[in-house]
Amino acid sequence: MSSSAQPEIAEREGAAAQTGQTIRQFVTFHIERETYAVPLAEVQEIIRLPEMVDVPLAPTCLAGLANLRGSVLPIASLRRLFALADRPHDDATRVVVVSQGTAFGFVVDRMASVVTAELGEIEGTESLGGSVDTDMLSGVIKRESGMVMIIDPARLMQRSGGARAIVAGPRAELLAEAGPLSSSRGEAEAGGTSDEIQLVSFELAGQEYALPIEHVQEIVQVPEIVSAVPNAPRHVIGVITLRERLLPLVSLRQLFGLAETGLSEQSRIVVVSWNGAADGSVGIVTDTVKEVLRVARGIVDPLPDLLSGSGGLREIEAICRIDQGRRLVSILSAERLFDSAALTMGDTAGKEDTMRDMRTDGTVSADEEEQFVVFRLADEEYGVSIDAVHEIVRVPEQLTRVPRTPRFIEGVVNLRGAVLPVVDQRRRFQLPDSERNDRQRIMVFMIENVRTGFIVDSVSEVLKIPRSAIAPAPDLAQDEGSAIERIANLAEAKRIILMLNVDRLLNRREVADLRRAA
Repeated sequence: MSSSAQPEIAEREGAAAQTGQTIRQFVTFHIERETYAVPLAEVQEIIRLPEMVDVPLAPTCLAGLANLRGSVLPIASLRRLFALADRPHDDATRVVVVSQGTAFGFVVDRMASVVTAELGEIEGTESLGGSVDTDMLSGVIKRESGMVMIIDPARLMQRSGGARAIVAGPRAELLAEAGPLSSSRGEAEAGGTSDEIQLVSFELAGQEYALPIEHVQEIVQVPEIVSAVPNAPRHVIGVITLRERLLPLVSLRQLFGLAETGLSEQSRIVVVSWNGAADGSVGIVTDTVKEVLRVARGIVDPLPDLLSGSGGLREIEAICRIDQGRRLVSILSAERLFDSAALTMGDTAGKEDTMRDMRTDGTVSADEEEQFVVFRLADEEYGVSIDAVHEIVRVPEQLTRVPRTPRFIEGVVNLRGAVLPVVDQRRRFQLPDSERNDRQRIMVFMIENVRTGFIVDSVSEVLKIPRSAIAPAPDLAQDEGSAIERIANLAEAKRIILMLNVDRLLNRREVADLRRAA
């Protein structure tokens, strides 16, 4: 609705008040060949169709979620609510945003106008007879030019599935303190030393390396801008700003004396803590991050003395033998790595001190953030708490199919001697199938004591998200038992990440099917 229409509307309302005439104003629009209206007072704004995030297994009426000036806006399709076939959106398509305690929008074919109706022109829905579904209507405007059906926004929201109370802030039980990446579910519960260790593996010049997960704070993409540091060693690429602090970047290729190939879309920054201090964080640039591994200590051997004495191998402290020795992963020592890097960049340290002094009370601290593993399915981004992820592994060439199981159970694989049932997450979310490719990964979760793998299109990063950017998913965007409980709205990055509750990815019957498959 144009701003020029507002004075005209105000003048009409003022004139009506002076004459004692009772009138109502409506915004009208078209769906198919019919004309509908909503009370003008309840219309927050009218916008063009924005970019929307599809929500899997959501009510069919949900067109998607959009970012409206920093807030998540659920958008319903009136065509679907009216049992009409979808039609391609065009330049006339609009979203009418109304407010019912919280904002939600609905898609219309095209807008008509703002109309004024006297009370005598408005009749109840009983005049429509039984030919029209009147559940969402509050009345009808009857005129010689035709009939306009009045939609009740509250009933529309209720019909859309959005009438359940929306919690104002994130629920406390969902905001348990996000521990460091090193927090091990098994060790914490057992209260002792685990027989397994967790590693973050990455690739460099075709070789596989890893760091113990307790040294890895997060994994982020390489930004477009990296500030160079004058007179820095060759292996120091520069510095970037990461959540209000400067992060020095080190090229492992330069540090290991390998040829530089330039950065690519697959390049990732592994943010590593040095001596456990947050201020001692360093970003190491890798060709690509591969997996989060959980391996038995028995297959990890210290580097032989003959090799450890070599200057070129001093950063490697152990070798992990996977697949009976067919796959060797070199485990790096963070302490030795940074001793070799000689990260005594005086200019960088001074800049970081200055930035620390300039921080305000609005700075996001560690206890105000949560860590998530972000992955992709189709065109959307999803996140799961880092604590829920047991490991991330490649998809094997073949999986063993299990007869008489749901279609979304892809099969089972042998994961270090244990049978792991694997779910195709695309099929589980009723998304189109895709061909197997090298970017796909299996994310391993524990659901009702059943270790289960879920195939996703790709795992993109480990991300720290401020709790202020996380809110409960709008009720319109979820069905009963939906796995999508929260939404992370990263407005500046123009990203909406759907946060999953791992325990709700499968229902009890489906978990029973997995037990039989395993």
